[in-house]
Amino acid sequence: MSYKFTILIPVYNEEDNLLRVEKEMLAYIKIATKKTKILFINDGSKDKSQELIENICNRNSEFSFISFKTNNGLSAAIKAGFDYVDTELVGYIDADLQTTPDDFNLLLKYSNTHVLVTGARLNRKDSFVKNISSKIANGIRRSFTHDGMDDTGCPLKIIKTSYAKRIPMFNGLHRFLPAMILLQKGKIIQIPVRHFPRIAGEAKFGLWNRLLGPLIDCFAYLWMKKKYINYQVAKKDT
Repeated sequence: MSYKFTILIPVYNEEDNLLRVEKEMLAYIKIATKKTKILFINDGSKDKSQELIENICNRNSEFSFISFKTNNGLSAAIKAGFDYVDTELVGYIDADLQTTPDDFNLLLKYSNTHVLVTGARLNRKDSFVKNISSKIANGIRRSFTHDGMDDTGCPLKIIKTSYAKRIPMFNGLHRFLPAMILLQKGKIIQIPVRHFPRIAGEAKFGLWNRLLGPLIDCFAYLWMKKKYINYQVAKKDT
């Protein structure tokens, strides 16, 4: 049976988490409701992440990787994943595993009826400052996009690949994936998922890229919304 679902795992300096990622993803693959494979995108890590990723891929046929020459950011890593995916569904999860891959099965229940299914983290296990800044950022973004999503920063999403490949990504756009699917007239939904404390490694986002960065990105989104091209072919000569 061919693969139906690819999970993207962007990686930047996550050497302390990768063996746990391997263990948990292998466990998930066994219970996944759709045949699943994993694609690492190494975003120019400066630690031993690439060495660990190659070892993981060498001993597991379900795993593969892309490695950037330099650090390009989360949006670029997700964009590269979208470009390389060849399954009908694509999802992603952070390498810190503050969400669990097991919850992909909750999202997959809605993947036949919705173009994008995103998690919404319950009882977040982050610092007070991180939680408050995320709530403010989500409120600002929601006022611009009117996408109805409470937690677009949740690193647990599933998208129909044909739609994902048509998203014109720019830096910061990973926060606007639901809004970009709405521009394609796709149906979206958010589903509550579990959240866990970070066990190893360091968070990659501070106050700047949780508040001021997203505010600037909102204006970029408004420009893109005005200029966005969306069409559907009614008939063609085969």
